[in-house]
Amino acid sequence: MNKTSIYLLLFVLILNALGAGLLQAQDKSLFKNQVFLNKKGDSLLYRILYPPNYDRGKEYPLVLFLHGAGERGHDNEKQLTHGADLFLDQENREKFPSIVVFPQCPEDKYWIDVSIRKELFGKGDPNFSQSIEQPSEQLDLVNELMQKLFKAEKVDKDRLYIMGLSMGGFGTFETLGRWPKKYAAAVAICGGGNLSLAKKYAPHTAIWITHGGKDDIVPPILSKRVYEVLKEEGAEVKYTLYPEANHNSWDPTFAEPELLPWLFSKHH
Repeated sequence: MNKTSIYLLLFVLILNALGAGLLQAQDKSLFKNQVFLNKKGDSLLYRILYPPNYDRGKEYPLVLFLHGAGERGHDNEKQLTHGADLFLDQENREKFPSIVVFPQCPEDKYWIDVSIRKELFGKGDPNFSQSIEQPSEQLDLVNELMQKLFKAEKVDKDRLYIMGLSMGGFGTFETLGRWPKKYAAAVAICGGGNLSLAKKYAPHTAIWITHGGKDDIVPPILSKRVYEVLKEEGAEVKYTLYPEANHNSWDPTFAEPELLPWLFSKHH
């Protein structure tokens, strides 16, 4: 075989390897299709990704991911639009073996109470400090799902993490406020939160907040306010503003090389 043939063969092999890796990263069927049903008969669609070579003799971190309003539905698929590829990446799966859960909120529901949403967008308290007594029905269901997974799967309860974008960013802050000692770390993307709840989780959760400087859907000030309160409370928190990003600040967030190393380094 001459040199040209050898180079051609190597080129083909490299392309095949790259293509296989790309296909694997895009194979969302690795997220198993599931339905959670609680004792009252309420249901929650979710997808779950298990670590490679899942060993039930070990415990794994668990990542809960809350999607945005655009991914609501009843197909148990749209919620994987943003964020799933980050956890399907083969290198990330090998470096950070974990259980990853993407629940789906129905089209007519929200992760946070609708009356709180009105507060956020200027129809009430501009500081978003009013607290609703109970979490939303959907967040309650998500929490019940987590409790079920703690019993059914091999979960390291000292390494529970939550991430969310847009509506899911609000849901992330709200979840931390309702169950303040549960999650070791959180990533809240282009969201906002109830300031009166922030002090509850400030001592317990490391938080990375990100937002786009040109966001015309959710004003950056809504997450900046949470950051400032958490900072005052002595929380382990950092805030990253992407000056040129609009509402899609999840793109630069997911591209952060330190995002997953930071997340998976945290524990209670």
